[in-house]
Parts: sequence; structure tokens; C-alpha cells
Amino acid sequence: MRERNRSPVATEPERVFTDLAEVAARVREGLAREVPESERELTPEERPAGHIADFAGQERARVLSAGADGLEKLSEGRGDDITDDESFGMEAIVLLEGRPALLVQGCDFPSQPGDWAVLDGHRPAIRDSIARVGRVEVTGHLSLDWVGTGFLVGTDVIMTNRHVAVEFARADGDGWSFQQGMAARLDTAEEYGAPPGAEGPSYAVEEVLGIHPEVDMALLRIAPDDGGAGEGLPTPLAVAADAPADLPGHPVYCVGYPAWDGRRNEPESMRRIFMDVYNVKRLQPGTATELAPEQNVMKHDCSTLGGNSGSPVFDLTDHRVLGLHFGGRYGFGNYAVPLWQMVEDPLLEGAGVNFV
Repeated sequence: MRERNRSPVATEPERVFTDLAEVAARVREGLAREVPESERELTPEERPAGHIADFAGQERARVLSAGADGLEKLSEGRGDDITDDESFGMEAIVLLEGRPALLVQGCDFPSQPGDWAVLDGHRPAIRDSIARVGRVEVTGHLSLDWVGTGFLVGTDVIMTNRHVAVEFARADGDGWSFQQGMAARLDTAEEYGAPPGAEGPSYAVEEVLGIHPEVDMALLRIAPDDGGAGEGLPTPLAVAADAPADLPGHPVYCVGYPAWDGRRNEPESMRRIFMDVYNVKRLQPGTATELAPEQNVMKHDCSTLGGNSGSPVFDLTDHRVLGLHFGGRYGFGNYAVPLWQMVEDPLLEGAGVNFV
């Protein structure tokens, strides 16, 4: 089989799907059910947008149909016959079904077909996880109004990446302080389609507790901001004090805010498939793929983008936080700090991180 286009999750369909032929049939059934747009004649003002939407829909159908052809060939042992179009289509199906990035709305997520139907059985626990993750927003920055993702790990402590925190924090003697004129907060909403003025709990970042000297991690102290007066803070997430015995292939999920990332994003056709919706909260299921203890890295294949910096990587079986996502490399997968290896770290011990 010729070399395929590689997605950021770097996972072959054979490793993602239990039954390739069944996935191909489900994709074809979905395409057959799609209802065409109204046949009414568009006004001159509507025609350009209408033509673009029609083209995008046709391109999406073409790509997914080719991907179904490729999956059928793989299921029949005909991998050497897969064309470039079919390879690209399989990448689309892997990202849409095998490693989806599900829009969060009302602190909830849509049911999924196929292997990820398992998420429904974990819905209450996943919703609890979602509620304790937020977007790290800043004021006073020259070019950004938000810088990444953070999540509650202690009574009043959130964890994010070092490269997120340094956008608003600076070294100050033996500690860290805010850059002049800047402030930060954690907004746990920022969901797609939320009506204007709809806000979830948000928290002011009051102190930079520390930025880790060796791994891409920062801990920040928070308190309810003016909008959350009298509500207090939720209980923190459980952070894993030990690793699953079967880590490679273990089901996990991220929660975060994927942003447009021109360095790692998909080609134009893939952009149409994802409808260019960025900067809002998503649930991103996948698997842990590898542990490199000498590098203090856990790899995973959830579909993440730049704004996921600082996202928690949850164990789907018990919903403890296994890792702190900090980046990815196109075609190779994504990287997280394995938190169970830091149970005795002085910064995390001093902050009261909730290891379980």
C-alpha cells in the first residue's frame, strides 16, 4: 500500500476501528440520509454563500465516499489498491468518527455511533470533568484575549502549561508575578452556539503559584470572580497517582479549546469538513499510545490543536487525570506530562494537587 497522507493523530484506520466494513456502511448510510438544501431560487445576495455551501457539501460527500471505498478495500485485504483520494477520505473518517472533536453545549456532548457509543455510559462523569475545565483568558495582552486551557486540580488551584502562563506571568526573584497591566481568568463556558450573555462559572487568577522548571506545567491560584460571587469553587478533579496497567491503547479523552493552528491544520478540504469552528469547548476522545518515561512524556492520539495547550487527558475508565497535554507533532501524535510520575514533586505537593 502506498504511503498515506498523515493526520496529526497519526493513527491508521485498522487501529482505530473494530470493524472497517461496518464503519464504511455507516458512512454510506449517513450520506444517503443527508437532505438536500431547499430548491427555492436564491436571491442575488444569497447566491454566493449558497454556491459555497453547495460546493462544500459536495466536496464533503465526495471525500467521505472515497474514504468508505478505502475502508472496504482494507477490510478485504486490498490495501495496495487504495488511491490517494481514498487515503485522504479515510483520514477524514478517522478524524470525524474515530478521533472526533465533539462540540460541548450545555456542559454536555452528542451521542456517537460505533465504538465511541461507549461515551454515553460515562456521561455523568464526563460532564463532571467538562465542568472543571476552562479557557485561560487574559486582559492587557498585546495580541491575544485567551491563551490556552486549564483545569482544577486542587481546592483553589488550576493546572496549565508553562507556555500558556508565560503569556501573562514573569519571573520575579524566587517566584512569579503578573506582567505589568495584565490579568487572567478561567472561563468554564465558551461553548459553541451559546446565546449572547450566557456565561458559566468563571474564576479570577489571583496568584502564579509556580512554573515548573523541568516540564511544561504551571499552577495558578484562583477565586470566584465578580460573576461567581457566593458560589465558591467546585471540588477538584482527581489526578491519577498511578498509571493504568495497559497504558498503550487505553481509552482516554481530552477536554479543551482547540484553536486554528496553521502549522498543523488539515488541507482545505479537511477544513471544510470541520466547518472552521475553533476556540470553543470540545470533548476529544482517543487512546494513550505510548509512555516514554525517560522523556517524562505520555503520547496520545486525541484530535487536538493549539488551543488545547493545558488540557487534561482523562482516563475514560475512572475519569482521573492521567496527563497534562502540552503539544503535538504533525504525523506523530500528541504529548502530555504523565502526572502520576509527579506525585512527590515539591511544586505539586505544596499546591495540594488532588492525587487519587
